[in-house]
Amino acid sequence: MSKARKFFSLSLRLLICLLLLAWIFQAIFYNEGRLSWEEDFQIKHSDADWQALSRWDRFEIAWRFGPSELWKTLREMDPMWLIISLVLMGATIFIGVLRWQAILRVHGLKVPLRRVTQISFVAHFFNSFLLGSVGGDVLKAYYVARETHHKKPEAVVTVVVDRLIGLFSMLVFGCIFLVPNFDIMTATPRLRLVVSLMLAMTFGCGIFLLIGFWGGVSRRVPKAREWLRRLPRGQSIERSLEAFREFGRDKGFFWRILPISTLLNVVLVLHFYVLTLGFHLQVPLLALAAIVPVVTSISALPITPSGLGVRENLYVWMLAVPMLAVPEGKALLLSLVGYAGSLFWSAIGGAVYLTLREKQDLAHLNDGNQV
Repeated sequence: MSKARKFFSLSLRLLICLLLLAWIFQAIFYNEGRLSWEEDFQIKHSDADWQALSRWDRFEIAWRFGPSELWKTLREMDPMWLIISLVLMGATIFIGVLRWQAILRVHGLKVPLRRVTQISFVAHFFNSFLLGSVGGDVLKAYYVARETHHKKPEAVVTVVVDRLIGLFSMLVFGCIFLVPNFDIMTATPRLRLVVSLMLAMTFGCGIFLLIGFWGGVSRRVPKAREWLRRLPRGQSIERSLEAFREFGRDKGFFWRILPISTLLNVVLVLHFYVLTLGFHLQVPLLALAAIVPVVTSISALPITPSGLGVRENLYVWMLAVPMLAVPEGKALLLSLVGYAGSLFWSAIGGAVYLTLREKQDLAHLNDGNQV
């Protein structure tokens, strides 16, 4: 892809991100601004009074009063719950580190826990402004590939598998909790579309893992492997396919990974639940067990940088349903404060990035102590 096309693609995605954010903020500020406008003038206004204003006047009122009203709501949050939420967000990153280290060991890549943690925090830092919530995986793959001269394709495959396993476990986790929350998750036509997308992602991800780990499709097609080797970097592609198969051959792999992935999903839901407590909201934990995985999974798609705009809209749509009745302003703040917690750990990842050594060969690392 040429530099011009890359620039155009990135600019388009950034524009989509800004439009989504502008849309959700305008929708929230519209309601908050209208309420504040009525109170500010100490006059009981009718709907006709509001509609009599020009579109520009309503827009100006929304952006004059809306931000201050949201700031008032944010100041109502209990600081204790905010601190707990930060700890839980950090815990999700560390649990992800443990899962990736377990995946690396399938290929005999015994990277020390400290090094895996460093690379993971750097990846989290780049996730804050790259597309979706998977952009940092490119950096993750880059660093782990430089750790070894003898298993570069296998090292890169571990990053892909870690992401796929994490996404699939979260999708399945969310699908399980869709059942007791069926009324909430299908309350509006757009939520039904969101649920349909999640089910499609679950099916697609499951099929991809099934083929990747146990498929062997190319072996059933005459001369497929021969054609594959003729492609540019064909040998690396073939080694990558074999690296995927290794996970299918390891009979105990899923039993080792399942508890770690499940724990990560539970902690992520608790992180958001703590935020609702901080804002004095009565949102059932059972409902969040479906909402949080749905939002996290869909916002991971490479649509906007770090899923901004997509995530905020989804949280507002789901939490504002009549069964939960969370005010749109607070639903927006829940999403933004949750993202701010992620940015807090991203800043730490940025500090790690500044001090990270460019390369540590596993041939030397494995001579030392292993974790």
